[in-house]
Amino acid sequence: MQNNQPPIPNPPRAITTKDVLYIKDALSWELLAFKKFHFMANQLQNPQLKEALNKAGQMHQNHYQRILTHLQVDNNTALANLPNTQQQQQQ
Repeated sequence: MQNNQPPIPNPPRAITTKDVLYIKDALSWELLAFKKFHFMANQLQNPQLKEALNKAGQMHQNHYQRILTHLQVDNNTALANLPNTQQQQQQ
């Protein structure tokens, strides 16, 4: 079954419980990748390999920071401003 919906251009204004779980996983993966690259780079003597691993680690650190910027939102206010479709259906 093919989904013909266009991708969402911006993150949603409110974060659901399921979203929080996905974000928590993504942050954990990025942090772990950063730590592993940093550890491996410190074990090497070859400056070119060390630089390559440090660059990869920095990329994951940047991803971590970018994910965090999406969390800097007042979620309670965002949820309060969303239309309550469940309440509308009951009326």
